[in-house]
Amino acid sequence: MLSVCLIGLAVPAWSHPGARTEPRQAGPPNALKAYAVKEAFQISWRGYYEHAFPNDNLLPLTNGFDNDRNGWGVTAIDSLSTAIVVEDATIVQQILEFVPTIDFTTTVEFNETVSVFETNIRYLGGLISAYDLLVGPYSHLVQDSSLVDSLLEQAVTLADTLSIAFDTPSGFPDPTLFLNPAPARSGATTNNIAEAGTLVLEWTRLSDITGDPVYADLSQRAESYMVNPTGSPEPFPGLVGTFVSLEDGSFVDSNGGWAAYTDSFYEYLIKMYLYDPEAFSEYKDRWILAADSTIEFLASHPTSREELTFLSQYRGNNTIPTSGHLASFAGGNFILGGILLGEQKYIDFGIELTESYYQTYTGTVTGIGPEGFRWVDSALAADNPNNAPPPSNNEAFYEQAGFWATSSAYILRPETAESLYYAYRVTGDTKYQDMAWVAFNRIKVHARVGSGYAGVRDVNNPAGGYIDQMQSFFLAETIKYLYLIFAEESPVQVQVDGANEWVYNTEAHPVKVRG
Repeated sequence: MLSVCLIGLAVPAWSHPGARTEPRQAGPPNALKAYAVKEAFQISWRGYYEHAFPNDNLLPLTNGFDNDRNGWGVTAIDSLSTAIVVEDATIVQQILEFVPTIDFTTTVEFNETVSVFETNIRYLGGLISAYDLLVGPYSHLVQDSSLVDSLLEQAVTLADTLSIAFDTPSGFPDPTLFLNPAPARSGATTNNIAEAGTLVLEWTRLSDITGDPVYADLSQRAESYMVNPTGSPEPFPGLVGTFVSLEDGSFVDSNGGWAAYTDSFYEYLIKMYLYDPEAFSEYKDRWILAADSTIEFLASHPTSREELTFLSQYRGNNTIPTSGHLASFAGGNFILGGILLGEQKYIDFGIELTESYYQTYTGTVTGIGPEGFRWVDSALAADNPNNAPPPSNNEAFYEQAGFWATSSAYILRPETAESLYYAYRVTGDTKYQDMAWVAFNRIKVHARVGSGYAGVRDVNNPAGGYIDQMQSFFLAETIKYLYLIFAEESPVQVQVDGANEWVYNTEAHPVKVRG
């Protein structure tokens, strides 16, 4: 009843030399709304724990489960940092007792594939984050220190298991492994920059915690091929292609953008600078190049809503006005970069993106943004083959909304909430809390079903049905960012006027920075 009634309620770490120094008027926390989001987390966990644990995902409509992440209990591990941040000691204890039972050296299914990227961001990132949090500011949540030790032990076991991915001619990792009947690489000849470039934070942190440099060395060697690109040329300064050869580490194409297969490579460049601004200043320089080119070449305005700014994709020097929910994280990444570098232009552009991508929520029937969408770019010629008009059945929608959906599903993604969080932190403006609250309640109305939350098949058709799966990132990311927007100050909140002690991996797991 509380959550229903609420719908109507409106230790120093590295100090970055360019960080903002002017005071910011912080917006107020809202305990009631924070509690409502925490309640959504508890409902989701309870449904999973009762019907799916220790399997990977809850199927909330049928009270069943699936194992799409190797059956190691991905929802449990992915949920742990959120349980810590919302300070639910019971859930923390339940997950900690489970952690030592996982066998990360094999899979139950014979010849089952293991995604190095997904395993890294969800499992390895979740274990490392929970360890950092529970030996640090949230140690009061656990009485048995041996359970905390198990987090690190399992992280080491998992990283050792995954390390064969780097056993390629170049050291650029294979995207996929097999563990049963024996450890083996998939034999892929290329990997994309998101999957390879989103390892360096977790593996560097693991080396720092354990004192074993091998994990950092492996990931940073792979990263060097992307930070110092060869092969197919950069179509714009700092913006590279998507796929890299495992043979020699060279780029094999010049296509990309801020979307699937590329997105979190750019995200981690500035986040590694936050992790250690001295050691990773080169990564910062590459982020600046990419950010400036993004503003100059990829920022795009729909012909029907020129006040909106979306990010185009590109094939070589040709831009394509298409984007999606995944890319809506970019607003928050630009804001973070602006905070760390003391550059208001990045903050401003990040806010512009955040507010524009939020309009994909307000424009749909359900009030939730679609998985993929297109628009007509006002700067491209009408006869440009990449700038096709909307289908006839979407013309009226495009005129009003400034986009039309190319993939209408919503699978509980977090990226729009993530950028709203950064916008709120940097401005203190409660309008971003209001936007987040509206989004949260639209998700509750349309995705809360059965024993948890399910994906929505069509955000423009409330009667379109559900996708019977509750993705683990809903608990790890979507709920965490929504909660932090309303929560009291805490050690893991992003700081604007002071030093940041924590950096979030791409799965929203807070990792302690070096220093």
